[in-house]
Amino acid sequence: MQSRTVVSRFAPSPTGYLHLGHAYSALLSYEQAKDSGGEFLLRIEDIDQGRSRKEFEQQIFDDLEWLGLSWAMPVRRQSEHFEDYKAALNTLSSMGLVYPCFCTRKDIQVEVQAAGGAPHGPDGLIYPGTCRNLSDDDCSAMIDEGKPHSYRLNMKKSLGLTDTLKWQDAIAGNMTAEPEKFGDIVIARKDTPTSYHLAVTVDDHIQGVTLVTRGRDLFEATDIHCLLQQLLNLNAPIYHHHPLVCDNDGDRLAKRNDSLSIKALREEGASPADIRRMISEGLHD
Repeated sequence: MQSRTVVSRFAPSPTGYLHLGHAYSALLSYEQAKDSGGEFLLRIEDIDQGRSRKEFEQQIFDDLEWLGLSWAMPVRRQSEHFEDYKAALNTLSSMGLVYPCFCTRKDIQVEVQAAGGAPHGPDGLIYPGTCRNLSDDDCSAMIDEGKPHSYRLNMKKSLGLTDTLKWQDAIAGNMTAEPEKFGDIVIARKDTPTSYHLAVTVDDHIQGVTLVTRGRDLFEATDIHCLLQQLLNLNAPIYHHHPLVCDNDGDRLAKRNDSLSIKALREEGASPADIRRMISEGLHD
């Protein structure tokens, strides 16, 4: 891994305080870049404007600096680059791969129940394709009426335009992607021209990221990113999906668990060395 110069990144969402799991990802990503003589980037993934807060963003900076990390400037904030994501979305649309979806979560549940159940994917129920075959006129009429909608990626059509999809993980090795297990994913929303999947894939390409270090909980999502990279002709980084840091009960850490946030631990007198020790003790393969 360290035989090549690494451009790595840490990309938190400012929707809560960083916890030990975030600290592990940041420290590992930082060390991978520095050990190779490369570059460590910080990106703020704030496309969720309803939940993102400036005070959380500032705390991210404070916590990372306290841990001894520094990063290349400027920091990329996703909310400042919607035009990049819109351009990617327009490319997918021009290829006939995107369609508007007017279904609510309740609509989808009702449709699935009426069909006698539906298979589950990594993110839960697979969307049954209710809006996939709506006519252009029907879609335009509902959009003109102001009906809430998202935009979905037609998975079957997308796979028909790609070769065998493969990506590389530093731990697991060479992987064959199976994005079809997610079904027609939401690729953008009415008021936000992107989704997590589209934004991070575009960002990693634009920023020249060569190594994406993140938790194992995002392992399967990489299949979607691999698909988008091929459809949009984007660079594909190597991935490093590390074990998760858990609490004393063996449960995965979450932002709602403020007692294990870096901020709270700092206020209780913890040192950066204590944080590293706690991370080591909480790692679960």
